Amino acid sequence: MENKLRSIGDHSKIKTIQSVSGGDINQAYFVETAAQTYFIKSNKQVSATFFQAEAEGLDRIRATKTINVPEVFHYDVAQNDEEIFLIMEWVEGAKHASTGKWLGEDLAALHSTNVGDQYGLDRSTFVGEIRQENLLFDSWLDYYREQRLQPQMNLAISNGSMTGKRLKRMEQLLTRLDQYVPHAPRVSLLHGDLWGGNWLAGLNGKPYLIDPSIVYGDPLFEIAFTELFGGFPADFYASYQSTLPLKDYYEDIKPLYQLFYLMVHLNLFGESYGTSVDRILKHYTA
Repeated sequence: MENKLRSIGDHSKIKTIQSVSGGDINQAYFVETAAQTYFIKSNKQVSATFFQAEAEGLDRIRATKTINVPEVFHYDVAQNDEEIFLIMEWVEGAKHASTGKWLGEDLAALHSTNVGDQYGLDRSTFVGEIRQENLLFDSWLDYYREQRLQPQMNLAISNGSMTGKRLKRMEQLLTRLDQYVPHAPRVSLLHGDLWGGNWLAGLNGKPYLIDPSIVYGDPLFEIAFTELFGGFPADFYASYQSTLPLKDYYEDIKPLYQLFYLMVHLNLFGESYGTSVDRILKHYTA
């Protein structure tokens, strides 16, 4: 770790290294040197480009100048299964009475940024530890079916958790997807993995996004996930809609957008998510 800090120009003495919560995947540390404080993640069990994808996602969000993200100082691309590191600024603060409002406004501003007219992404990312392969598509419907739902279905089949009625309903849904998913919604840069644990309050309560899995897509896909596991205050939604009102079809499509994330959880964590997957499949194929 000391060598990594020297590589970014910090040759000062390390004063503190403290293990902190960094999710289920990585080792994470608060590191204080005589010059600065850092948030450092490490791993030697993930893909070589795992931290590169995260860093590049943060950079793309930062480039929009709409919402705060931590500054990235360094990331490794693994060589020969070595341990890799991601070094970022340490973000610390407390939620302000207006933090939820600011988060909604800033996310809506991110989603309103002009980012072109294609959906998907020009590189692979990760959802949890699962590699998310991406291509650019002219149709959001085609991207969502071919790059999101179908790969998760195939992974669930290989895991043995997509069989019988569940598999039949999933196959039926994929053939009917054009009844629900639009071809050409607004193209927005999405954080892509925005649950309550992937935003935090920094200095003066200003919101920051962390751990992105970016994609260019329908902003309702992002909003639907924020509602799946909670962690967002009511004024977040009110302020978001004051800038970027939700489309009339949102409530109809919300479970279908949540299905992707539930499939990811089914594949990562097992059958405890099966009932929720079945409920949505039954809703759209009954």
